[in-house]
Amino acid sequence: MLKIGSHVGMSGKEMMVGSVKEALSYEANTFMFYTGAPQNTRRKKIEELRIDEAKALMEQHGIAIEDVLVHAPYIINLANTIKPETFELAVDFLRQEIERVEAIGVKMVVLHPGSHVKAGEEAGLNQIVKGLNMVLNEDTKVIVALETMSGKGSELGYTTDQLKYMIDHVEHNDKLGVCLDTCHLHDAGYDLTQFDAYLDEFDEKIGIHRIKAMHINDSKNERGAKKDRHENIGYGHIGFDTLCSIIYNERLCHVPKFLETPYHEEKAPYKREIAMIRNKLFEPGLK
Repeated sequence: MLKIGSHVGMSGKEMMVGSVKEALSYEANTFMFYTGAPQNTRRKKIEELRIDEAKALMEQHGIAIEDVLVHAPYIINLANTIKPETFELAVDFLRQEIERVEAIGVKMVVLHPGSHVKAGEEAGLNQIVKGLNMVLNEDTKVIVALETMSGKGSELGYTTDQLKYMIDHVEHNDKLGVCLDTCHLHDAGYDLTQFDAYLDEFDEKIGIHRIKAMHINDSKNERGAKKDRHENIGYGHIGFDTLCSIIYNERLCHVPKFLETPYHEEKAPYKREIAMIRNKLFEPGLK
């Protein structure tokens, strides 16, 4: 069964109940959310999130908590060696976020590995490893899925070798997975028309079992641009047919997939995009 959803909000009085309702309005069977604003550390108390009501609504509509994804905030930068206070904030807040995700009952949190801010890739990679070793332990119940990045600026995690290095050097790496982002892979230079060849390389170096989630996005950029600009499904340089072939790849059929495509005229495109993906039929007219 195709597990397909999108980013949804969590705010106002309904909190997580509102997240589930939004996902259902798109006819999704999974969803991804932030536990608070991705740009800051302000978070509501767990007791205010209406978790039990949300889980009851999910169960009623066949949404499995195991397929739901929390996205860690962008402010976490484990790769920073330039500012110790930034690294300390990243470690402390990631630790708190994992605790929150565990309390909610979600099993996965996706994390941008970080940016080395001109310190160099080797220094940044080792700092990420250091941070993950400080956060993860044998009792951690959540899988941290490292997201494949586009290589914009000083981002790390944009090659399979970089992901392998991080995973290989983290002590409790059974707590680590990978979240593939199609826009990021394309912008990093991977040819997604040859996706099975990419999976072969990934399986050889890391193990395909590590792929725990996918972000499905088209790209506004030519392949290898390293710009990370998401586009609506079928309107970018990856294209609808290529994205569909990735979504329905038999080797990843069990992996939940999440849309992060741009709003159009302040409206979420997700219901329409999910329908196109389910029908395997591109319908122009969104733009």
